Amino acid sequence: MNQVVARSVIRRLINSQKSPISTFRSHDDIAITNRQRLGIIGGGARVLGTRMMSAEGGDEAAKENKVSVTSYWGVARPKVKREDGSDWPWNCFMPWETYQADVSIDLKKHHKPKGFLDKVAYKTVKILRLPTDILFKRRYGCRAMMLETVAAVPGMVGGMLLHLKSLRKFQHSGGWIKALLEEAENERMHLMTMVELVQPKWHERLLVLAVQGVFFNAFFVLYILSPKLAHRIVGYLEEEAIHSYTEYLKDIDRGLIENVPAPAISIDYWRLPQDAKLRDVILVIRADEAHHRDVNHFASDIHFEGKELRDAPAPLGYH
Repeated sequence: MNQVVARSVIRRLINSQKSPISTFRSHDDIAITNRQRLGIIGGGARVLGTRMMSAEGGDEAAKENKVSVTSYWGVARPKVKREDGSDWPWNCFMPWETYQADVSIDLKKHHKPKGFLDKVAYKTVKILRLPTDILFKRRYGCRAMMLETVAAVPGMVGGMLLHLKSLRKFQHSGGWIKALLEEAENERMHLMTMVELVQPKWHERLLVLAVQGVFFNAFFVLYILSPKLAHRIVGYLEEEAIHSYTEYLKDIDRGLIENVPAPAISIDYWRLPQDAKLRDVILVIRADEAHHRDVNHFASDIHFEGKELRDAPAPLGYH
């Protein structure tokens, strides 16, 4: 038995030594076949069995490989144009997601604290404002940047928890998941705009990291325990945001803050004129905050009436 096995092994070795070229060709054929399946070969690119590709050829192959992966999965971004025919420059939002803010909204509306939870919410927001007053004083650009890193959290937390609740209970949300996530995205766009204007320093970025970590977890627990208190706190936070942006505008009008050109991202997002200035940006952001104030006080009122958010239609697209 052992002799039979030994003879078989010897024959294979002899045959492989006699035809090494055929072995290499079979590997080349396999490589070419695989590359043809991926759609890499074309446009003059060739596979030579034992030759090394030049550096330029390697770069071209890498580029072709990248294109083939994108086209293979079919997730390439479609070409989007502006109304004037130029290419749309942003990946974070599309033209159909832009809007013109309603700056005529009533900025003076205020929910007077009535019950115990209202007073807790109001006092909590006033206490939270003290550190920012001490740290930033009248540096409203930095204050706004810090404010937006916090303001973008509640909508995401609320939308996420409502999403999970909808999955657990097999219920519709009445549009509130989308409404709260819209709010979070809108606040994030405020932040992207303010970062273009402020350019935060390393210690301010570190502060943002710490504040976001604490606030996210605290608000997450709060929303689970009492959604009505959570929404009321956000409503009062938005009222403070309106006040801060109003003071920001006053300093611009007094000449204490330079009225610089608006960032390009804000011009496209809010459909502002091409010659828009910082003042125009602050006006539309303040209007957004007023709408968020209304949405969150409305959501809190629904809970105070003993109902769930899905019992009332969500204010989708309320800008």
